Amino acid sequence: MPPLPDLPDLLDTLDLDGQPCAWLPLHRLLPLERLARLPLSVRILVENVARCRPEALPTLLQRLEGPGDPDQPCEVPWQPNRLMLHDTTCLPALADFAGLRDAVAELGGDPARLQPGIDVVLTIDHSVIVERYAQPDAVEVNLDIDYRRNRERYQFIQWAEQHVERFRVVPPGTGIIHQVNMEALAEVVRASPLPGDAQGRVLLHPDDMVATDSHTPMVNALGMVAWGVGGLEGQAAMLGEPVPIVFPEVVGVRVRGALQPGVTATDVALHLTALLRRHGVVAKFVEFNGPGLDQLDLGTRATIANMAPEYGATVVYFPFDHHTMDYLRLTGRSEAHRRRIDTYLHAQGLWRDDTQPIAFDALVELDLAQVTPCVAGPHLPHQHQPLSAVAGTFRRDVIERQARDPAETFLAPEFGTPLGHGALVLAAITSCTNTANPLLMVQAGLLARRARERGLRVAPWVKTSLSPGSRVVADYLRDAGLLEDLEALGFHLVGFGCMTCIGSSGPLQPQVEALVDQGLLGAGVLSGNRNFEGRVNPKLAGAYLASPALVVAWALAGQVMGDLASDPLGRDPLGQPVYLRDLWPDDAEVQHAVRQHVQPAFFAQRNATLWQGTHHWQALRGDTPAHASRQFGWRDTSTYLRRPAYTEGLSARAPASRAVPEARLLMHLGDNVTTDHLSPVGAIPADSLAGQWLLARGERPGDLNQYSTRRSNHEVMLRGAFTTRNLRNRLVPEAQHPRNGAHAWTPDGQCLPVSQAAPQWQVQGVPLVVVAGWNYGAGSSRDWAAKAQALLGVRVVVARSFERIHRSNLIGMGVFPLVADAGTDPAQLDLHPEDRVTFEGLDDLRLGRHAVRLTLHRPDASAPDRHLDTWLAIESGQELLYLRHGGVLPYVMRRALETA
Repeated sequence: MPPLPDLPDLLDTLDLDGQPCAWLPLHRLLPLERLARLPLSVRILVENVARCRPEALPTLLQRLEGPGDPDQPCEVPWQPNRLMLHDTTCLPALADFAGLRDAVAELGGDPARLQPGIDVVLTIDHSVIVERYAQPDAVEVNLDIDYRRNRERYQFIQWAEQHVERFRVVPPGTGIIHQVNMEALAEVVRASPLPGDAQGRVLLHPDDMVATDSHTPMVNALGMVAWGVGGLEGQAAMLGEPVPIVFPEVVGVRVRGALQPGVTATDVALHLTALLRRHGVVAKFVEFNGPGLDQLDLGTRATIANMAPEYGATVVYFPFDHHTMDYLRLTGRSEAHRRRIDTYLHAQGLWRDDTQPIAFDALVELDLAQVTPCVAGPHLPHQHQPLSAVAGTFRRDVIERQARDPAETFLAPEFGTPLGHGALVLAAITSCTNTANPLLMVQAGLLARRARERGLRVAPWVKTSLSPGSRVVADYLRDAGLLEDLEALGFHLVGFGCMTCIGSSGPLQPQVEALVDQGLLGAGVLSGNRNFEGRVNPKLAGAYLASPALVVAWALAGQVMGDLASDPLGRDPLGQPVYLRDLWPDDAEVQHAVRQHVQPAFFAQRNATLWQGTHHWQALRGDTPAHASRQFGWRDTSTYLRRPAYTEGLSARAPASRAVPEARLLMHLGDNVTTDHLSPVGAIPADSLAGQWLLARGERPGDLNQYSTRRSNHEVMLRGAFTTRNLRNRLVPEAQHPRNGAHAWTPDGQCLPVSQAAPQWQVQGVPLVVVAGWNYGAGSSRDWAAKAQALLGVRVVVARSFERIHRSNLIGMGVFPLVADAGTDPAQLDLHPEDRVTFEGLDDLRLGRHAVRLTLHRPDASAPDRHLDTWLAIESGQELLYLRHGGVLPYVMRRALETA
């Protein structure tokens, strides 16, 4: 391949409103006939590398010629122009940042040199909890509680606002990271300075970004390429490091047909989640095309793209078209901004064009006419169920497995009727998945209006809540009079944050919790994207994902042990049965209400005050003293903020070798171990190790808060690791295993909680190994799921497969993720807690995929040595650097010292 021109020679000029603007035409890199067949999402990757990392471009262009060597994957060093974080990832990131500044200073460097290299926005949306509900002042009261509990954390953020450059904050009570991104911050096409340009041009290019939330692909609905990264990758990106990925396979989804009446965006998203999970799109790009896209408005596209981690895709790309432009107009993007987007995308060939056939690696057909009303559950987002099947799934997957007596009933006098298993005890319209879609929200409001007109009431044992992803949702519901209808059924606003979907659902009704403690297996329903066991609420035996309107309908029914589509939801004051079909609003009625009440003025008003926050934030800003030091002043008495332990004692140079000497097995876990299992996010129980630690330091029992809010305190997080109730360590016999989380063996043969057992091996200098099955680390992006393992001395995790972000986080903490060879299963090796483990191949780190042989030695020779062939894939130069340095943080600290 001939050498490529330098970047200035590749640029061309576009005229934008009389102003010359530079851009990098892809047709200068690829022949037009090849470019026309390239997926649009890949075109954006190529543009980013050519513009930001041109030294990697020849390898990337060569990869476009064919599949390449599977053992030497093609690295794409993605250079985002901005990063978004939410508070449960940002607070630890800021704490790490502050800790690294301390480490740099301790080694003689200048801590002020550690500054972001790109724009960083924090959206505080994961801390507020549904403490108050079904009352008019629930939003205000929940925010009061939030600020009381999290005051110290929020003051730390305000320190960062003063001393971290290019860092801005969307305060609590404003909206969810993804909805804020789509409604206000996403530029689609960005205009950046072009220093030294003789013509004084700005440079037009795609708005390339990453965010520390696995549902970041929601913004792919706008024709942008963006994906979720782990907190550690996000920290590296913040400091200007590229975010590497392997050149992706791209699965095309060709859409045809039209939806049947009454079928919703949620139904399409859940249908696709099951379809793509079966097809297999883990770590792949999914790109939509076909004539059926004309039938999918932007809200539906966003609902589908949001579910990307539920089917495992890295990116879920929708090409930009008139639907996208209509959305940008609705949400208040200026006419000049829209002309910039229109001009650039047409010139670059990034505007949707179904006349050009695209060469995908695989193609999936989606006939919209085949989609029917559905839900997902009771434990996984891809457990697609028609409405008629829900009772059977709860009976089979929950009652038959857990109930002492399937027919047992439980009585609380306040409810006036006994409750059986499958009683619906929580109904939440929550999360970014569906609340960003006006059609879905208006549909729920209209159903509530009809139920109210028929005199129906929500069952008294159901905890109801409405937590939209944006204040605009409340504006248009209020304007349409639908907020009053929802509130009449108990769906009062409780906050603007993730809330129930992230596990911040708060306690159930006291009477219900008492019945659960007696054995009641209660169900929940939510319009979110995650329903893993124990996540939504630890008192729920199962939970179903559903559209907002179905959440309302189920709350009226009060239980899941029937057929929502054919059984009455209740009876009116005359005793007549009322069915779902009686309440379901007509599609035309929903669309008319959206056109009438969802107005650009609402978005413009909210976007204008995006950074201001409520009176709580403004008062806190006034009470927060100015911080003179670029180094944060840690307090030993703090129960929220501690200098991260992994930023202490760092050396100025990387270790000579990262080989793992003779190790021991800490845990043997099964399939589908999620980040919720590894590092919970829910409420901290008073009788837990973390709760006891906090109580001993003066915290009130009612203010222990969530694990997600304590992530900047390793003392709490380590005590909470592996404590999810249903997590089992197979090295401990079932009869000996307690029921309060995973336990492990100590060197002297005691069986203790993992957080107490592991340090005893660390004292002896023994590295530890975790063995697991398929899909290790699935679920939310959570850096503490990796940090906890690293701090407890785990050096190697061996699994049959890893979730992409968790694998990245393990590497970011210097932990080796080894994948068992195809057809092999570590569980077949007769694993024993006395086994000693050695590895051949970890002392020679290099790019690509290479073999690592694991050998198990039984010390008393009671069993012969056993071997397991595994492989370690180091997919980029960045990953190689991180593993050699023992993690992202040591690497960026040493780089800061070298450049000082």
